[in-house]
Amino acid sequence: MNRHNDPNPFDEEEVNPFSNGAAPGSKPRIPPLGSGTLGFGQKHDATADIPLDTMSDSKSREKELATWEADLKRREKDIKRREDAVSRSGVPDDDKNWPPFFPIIHHDIANEIPVHAQRLQYLAFASWLGIVLCLVFNMIAVIVCWVRGGGVKIFFLATIYALLGCPLSYVLWYRPLYRAMRTDSALRFGWFFLFYLIHIGFCIFAAIAPPVVFHGKSLTGILAAIDVFDDHVLVGIFYLVGFALFCLESLLSLWVVQKIYLYFRGNK
Repeated sequence: MNRHNDPNPFDEEEVNPFSNGAAPGSKPRIPPLGSGTLGFGQKHDATADIPLDTMSDSKSREKELATWEADLKRREKDIKRREDAVSRSGVPDDDKNWPPFFPIIHHDIANEIPVHAQRLQYLAFASWLGIVLCLVFNMIAVIVCWVRGGGVKIFFLATIYALLGCPLSYVLWYRPLYRAMRTDSALRFGWFFLFYLIHIGFCIFAAIAPPVVFHGKSLTGILAAIDVFDDHVLVGIFYLVGFALFCLESLLSLWVVQKIYLYFRGNK
């Protein structure tokens, strides 16, 4: 009996778990990777579509924020510079320093008002000096009219205008504007606009001088000048000069309120 071809029962049989029933000694086959999805669909390299207008809007917002931040830093530097100047000088914030020969108010535009707003503040200061000049000259012209027989009542009215108008114009609209320019206070700007419009209305009323109060001769307007010019030429000349001053003050005030309103709108 031929036993050469009988397998050895003690030989270890090579078992390949990856053969899938293949013949012994054959190379295992590795199944190729399928092209199936991994749970995310077939578009593994999909890109996000970002609209170009959204990117441009974000860039414009970044530029606006950078501009706003630069403006804020500039204002902080201006405020710090003014505070340092005041602390170095040792002068109190409300110390009276104007006019130099007889100080009655605190006024220091060069050190307390931002550089970009100093021109407007000087224009407003010229407007306040203008109304002071108008009221003082109005009183002088009325005194001339009183001496020429115009009556004492118009003299008392002109004196009241001058004594009340000069300090009230400073307290009601010039000082609020000064502090608004110094601190960027919207409330003080609103206070200024309210009383400055009343100031403009008074200047226009005085330039016309309608015969409402004591025939209008207590104000050197055009109607009062025409009325007194026939009787006294000298008095008429004084009233014409007063009329011209009130006209100039009205025009200057209209220009100032326009400039300050544009400045206020630009700072909002």
